[in-house]
Amino acid sequence: MVGVPDPRWGEVGRAYVVLEEGASLDPAALERWGRERLAAFKVPRSFVAVAALPRTATGKVRKFQLEEASRR
Repeated sequence: MVGVPDPRWGEVGRAYVVLEEGASLDPAALERWGRERLAAFKVPRSFVAVAALPRTATGKVRKFQLEEASRR
């Protein structure tokens, strides 16, 4: 999850999700899942499906490249 600008709160969370083969993104189901398990302020406000998370050579996620990866 990364922070994205929000006019009301300043910044809110956005989750980038790698889906399994044949699966589809269901933001409502993901939000319900999060609300059952997380504090309200930790639940992402939006979800974006990506083919893969961009990673460094050591395996860390390159958060600054996630928006680019979501356009592919």
